[in-house]
Amino acid sequence: MPYCPECGGEMLYLGSTKHYVCRRCGLSLTLQEIVEVREKIREKTGRGDEEQKRVRKEYLQWWLSRKK
Repeated sequence: MPYCPECGGEMLYLGSTKHYVCRRCGLSLTLQEIVEVREKIREKTGRGDEEQKRVRKEYLQWWLSRKK
């Protein structure tokens, strides 16, 4: 299930309109638009897949350490 490129919320697919709609902020996009927005964000931040995985792993470790 895709996540919203704006707020990170869960997106639901509406078959009647063939759009994904964010449950949190209400953003409505087609699957192609979601892919395009993610590519633009990736280009802006300069982060590739490996960099994103590293950042997520570091954040998860930090988050888990704060829960103890």
